[in-house]
Amino acid sequence: MKKYFVSFAAAVSVMFSAAAFPVFCAGQYPDMNDDGVVDVFDMISARQDNLSDEQLEMLNDYILGKDISFPEEKQEEIPQDYTIDESCILEPKGTIHTGDGTFYGGGYVGGCAMLDPVSTDYWIVAMNLADYNEGQLAGAYLEVTGELGTINMLVTDLLPEGKKGDLDLYVDAFPLIAPPEKGRVPVSWKIVPLDTAENAPVSYKYKEGTTEFWCGVQVRNHRYPITKLEYLDENGEFQEIQRRRYNYFESDKMGKGPFTFRITDIYGQVVVDENIPLSYDDTEIIQGHVQLPE
Repeated sequence: MKKYFVSFAAAVSVMFSAAAFPVFCAGQYPDMNDDGVVDVFDMISARQDNLSDEQLEMLNDYILGKDISFPEEKQEEIPQDYTIDESCILEPKGTIHTGDGTFYGGGYVGGCAMLDPVSTDYWIVAMNLADYNEGQLAGAYLEVTGELGTINMLVTDLLPEGKKGDLDLYVDAFPLIAPPEKGRVPVSWKIVPLDTAENAPVSYKYKEGTTEFWCGVQVRNHRYPITKLEYLDENGEFQEIQRRRYNYFESDKMGKGPFTFRITDIYGQVVVDENIPLSYDDTEIIQGHVQLPE
């Protein structure tokens, strides 16, 4: 299921630690909204109360309870069909971001991430320039939380005037997380796995004008956002393909294919996809053979 609404009561409860927060008072840090649990809704309240960056970071870490490192004793638990490139890790999985949420009517056609045609099964959202990061979070799947609840949304467009953390939600989605008459509200969000990736591999779309002499290729249906795409050259070495803000990787050195691609996501997870044909048809979606892990 893609478009869905999760009620306030379904927010995940997180046990609190006296060691992390020596003083626990109802309605105070870290239970900012006085509901008896510490969760993403407290991030919204904390931002409304103008807590310091240090306090917000501590609250975020507290809710996450995660670590991006892979201790030596856990290495055997990592599946052998993918590797980890720790130099590419953008943030721990589940990192919570906060900002302002607004709404607009675009994004299904002509969005800056160039994901047309975007299925109307998804709620769509535009992201600020800082978090979008030159296309790095194009096609990211987000869990967005406001005062009324939580929905999942696909990043298809840009919010150029927004500050870091801000999102511009599709107009019909906004009422599911906040009263529309407010117009601008505090929100929290985190990156979650794309639900359609559960039962399908990544796919590829070539840009208009692609030939064996110049190629623009886009990765789609990726479980998590892509930070790097490489192709295997004639010498058996992987070469990084330059990324553009509009969500295509472009090169004039790839040749006529078929290609072996190496894909790295923002968590440093790396998979290799072989025998991907070149296509001159910019409407064709070519199915790959692998998917990024959970």
